[in-house]
Amino acid sequence: MARTGFRGDRGLSWRMGGVGLGLGALYVLFGAVLISFSGSALMGIVITLGLAWGQWFFSDRLALRSIGGQEVTPQQAPELHAMIDRLCLMADMPKPRVAVADTAMPNAFATGRTPKRAVVCVTTGIMQRLNRDELEAVIGHELGHVANRDVSVMTVASSLGLLAGFITRWGFFFGGGRNRNGNGVPFIVVFAVSMVVYFVSFLLTRALSRYRELSADRSGAALTGNPTALATALMKISGDMSRIPNSQLRDAQALSAFFFAPAISRESISALFSTHPSLERRLAQLQELGAQIDRGTTAG
Repeated sequence: MARTGFRGDRGLSWRMGGVGLGLGALYVLFGAVLISFSGSALMGIVITLGLAWGQWFFSDRLALRSIGGQEVTPQQAPELHAMIDRLCLMADMPKPRVAVADTAMPNAFATGRTPKRAVVCVTTGIMQRLNRDELEAVIGHELGHVANRDVSVMTVASSLGLLAGFITRWGFFFGGGRNRNGNGVPFIVVFAVSMVVYFVSFLLTRALSRYRELSADRSGAALTGNPTALATALMKISGDMSRIPNSQLRDAQALSAFFFAPAISRESISALFSTHPSLERRLAQLQELGAQIDRGTTAG
């Protein structure tokens, strides 16, 4: 975790370490299969490392572009910048870049490979639906992600799943997996390994993403001292998500794991495979945090 005013989360650190080791092993396995598939060690290494490097260094730009987010200056969004300035001062952390996405979908996310390269993006939909305290609580949640550095691990996990899916879909167009000398492995082997890699990376991503949301909820509530505002923001956004056109939700699926709330309707089958814990679990945790704050205030 970055050196900030946020309290460390040992459970999150252990999960990030475990997911990181698992992803490393998958990268080695997948790279070895790609080398055999292409018949060229150089090509296999370039493909594996190239996508990982691109996702790592350009994740913030890709995420903003996918939702149409634009960085805004203090002159363009003075209230939003002032809110983030205040929270960063309270958290004793570097201020991330600030962006706004012009979409009716109420949401927010943070991305970037390091706290100094981070960006926090909010949608116009969330700014219209939430009051000041609720929006501040959501941004506190996103700053918790930045401080915890869990966005970096999620970015790597997503890039591996993307690579596996790419090979599964388009691998036949690269010569079926054998070079001119007949070396390499049949594409069916690459297909099978790609499916395994995609499935395992999916499980690793879900194992981390659900816990990291609970951790960020705790961080945001502790920073603002207002878990009730975060809870009401969650209920408003989750309730409004069902009113968002399915076309907009589908367009936002690539970023769903990074959003404050998943870009799905709670009634849809996709909710079973959500990257986020259930609304009920998040609200129960915030209710307990509120009770702890009240007990502390009473005791004081």
